[in-house]
Amino acid sequence: MQVSHTPAAVSAAFDDPNLVAHAGLVPVMRLAERCGLSGLVTQKVKLSGTTNGAGASADAKVSSIVAGMAAGADSIDDLHVLRHGAMPAVFTGIRAPSTLGTFLRSFTHGHTLQLHAVHRRFLAALAAHAPLLPGSGEKAFIDVDSTHKRVYGRTKQGAEYGRFKGIRTLHADEQRGRTRTDWTRPVRTGRQARKPLLDTG
Repeated sequence: MQVSHTPAAVSAAFDDPNLVAHAGLVPVMRLAERCGLSGLVTQKVKLSGTTNGAGASADAKVSSIVAGMAAGADSIDDLHVLRHGAMPAVFTGIRAPSTLGTFLRSFTHGHTLQLHAVHRRFLAALAAHAPLLPGSGEKAFIDVDSTHKRVYGRTKQGAEYGRFKGIRTLHADEQRGRTRTDWTRPVRTGRQARKPLLDTG
């Protein structure tokens, strides 16, 4: 048996408006709704002072970004995957990649901290709705990683003098942790250092 066409003559295109490429997003986003993601974003994330409407409908924009990441998007342009085929018939409130890019570029250090607050509460709700860490009542392993990145500009948001004398570092958002048990893969958890002199040694 042989292929009847040369490789250059064969092409594939996903252009049927009735097909859904990422139907697996339906249970994922239902779980996010059940855990209150949109409500948490509405309550905690406030992009005030933007003149281009970037702060409007933050809940729909964050949900679109989460859905896009779950579908494999790793850049703003890749978020267009949410608008392929019949995806708009399955989900409402999908935002265009350009809109989501404007939203993300409007973030300051303070808005990032607001998202951290959403993350902490959402993770707790998710653990209550899904068995993220079975066996954690007996034994759990927690790995904390503290990173200090030197910055040189005086206007860098979130940078402070701290652990390294005379050197400004960006580290408050770099305090990360992973939690796992004997039966689970690591779950990324967030922990923010409140002061620059946090000793994690």
